[in-house]
Amino acid sequence: MPAAGSALLPGFADVAERVTPAVVNVKVTAERADHASLSAHGTSPKGMPLPEPFRRFFGERGQLAPHRVEGQGSGFLIDPSGYIVTNNHVIKGATEVAVVLNDESEYLARVVGRDDKTDLALLKIDAGTPLPYVELGDSSRARVGDWVLAVGNPFGLGGSVNAGIISARGRDIHSGPYDDYLQIDAAINRGNSGGPLFDTSGRVIGVNTAIYSPTGGNVGIGFAIPAETVRGIVADLREDGRVERGWLGIQIQAITPELAAGLGLDAAEGVLVADVMRDGPASRTDLQAGDVVLRVNGEPLRDYKDLPKVVASTKAGSTMTLEVAREGRLRRIEVTVGEMPGEEGVLARQGPSADGDQPRLGLYLAPLTPERRMQQGLSAAQQGVLVARVEPGSPAAKAGIKSGSLISMVGADPVDSPDQVVAAVRKAAKAQKQALILRVERNGRARFVAVPLAA
Repeated sequence: MPAAGSALLPGFADVAERVTPAVVNVKVTAERADHASLSAHGTSPKGMPLPEPFRRFFGERGQLAPHRVEGQGSGFLIDPSGYIVTNNHVIKGATEVAVVLNDESEYLARVVGRDDKTDLALLKIDAGTPLPYVELGDSSRARVGDWVLAVGNPFGLGGSVNAGIISARGRDIHSGPYDDYLQIDAAINRGNSGGPLFDTSGRVIGVNTAIYSPTGGNVGIGFAIPAETVRGIVADLREDGRVERGWLGIQIQAITPELAAGLGLDAAEGVLVADVMRDGPASRTDLQAGDVVLRVNGEPLRDYKDLPKVVASTKAGSTMTLEVAREGRLRRIEVTVGEMPGEEGVLARQGPSADGDQPRLGLYLAPLTPERRMQQGLSAAQQGVLVARVEPGSPAAKAGIKSGSLISMVGADPVDSPDQVVAAVRKAAKAQKQALILRVERNGRARFVAVPLAA
């Protein structure tokens, strides 16, 4: 006889049965100098070390050969043609990515694009038949205390369903500039990273990404990227493999009650401008260090992290109106939003562009900044373009080009910017050349490599 009150407990069998076929196992292979680099701690967005005891888990399968390791994570299909969402830290550094579906069929996956700052990545498989998929829901309507289901591949055990509730919203775990996590108590362990978080209607309201764990195991505090963030990032990645973010070129800090009192503000609201960067978009306006930005385009800023989120989601070239408090007076300052620097140039476009079908080399390129020269141990006199990443299975990968290499020449012409390489690729494609000759330097040695021009 059921215990009193048991009829009031929800059942998730129908939802689990419906959504589980769209959840996949993501298997990655990487060549690593450090075996621990595919450890359970995962990685954090570029320049943003994840503080312990916050951990990102995707599951290590062990060392198969010297410097060759495999890992496992989770992902989910978002349309029948084979697009899959997962975490960036699951596939980062991978030389090969494979996806295992719920029916145990396995496919090699192409990395369409990835975003370090939100820890999201988009994969594509070609199964030759429509696939089961799930839809992104609206996490803004989810409330603390609502039931949720985390589905994934913990410890490589295959599709597992864990139920819990939303414990909190808007969590900042200092993993990146756009933290806005859902906190959940559904069990998340190694291999769950990249898996979907469902509401009780079967819609995806988040991507399971990290846990809080002093011990390394699940203690009932997990974090998921909200569906609203996922939707925007995935749309950008699907369009051209990269995320374009707006940029003002200012350094900011939160308004504390003490700062508010000292600045003559009625409340600790808004964003304090700590510095205006030289040659940034804001440097061409009247904005000054010490100003307090209260509103953007008429909308109030309740939290200082609201400003970078709004700016990042604004297209470069757009005009933004800031309402600023300075010395007890309000000012309206208009600024033209720029594009955030430091983003990787990409030669991995999919499909046609305004210039016609562009070849896809699978190279992600970055300019040689002083910081990158230092990281790579290069002298100030060294010229070229840094290979930030090579897409697994791409023409560049098959030609033997590895991340961390330097491209110093295309054909007989020296290059020192990603744009020059892009222009050379387009010129070669227009001339209907079969391959592009690149001079690639790595570990002090240089060689010429022929990369097929695959359209």
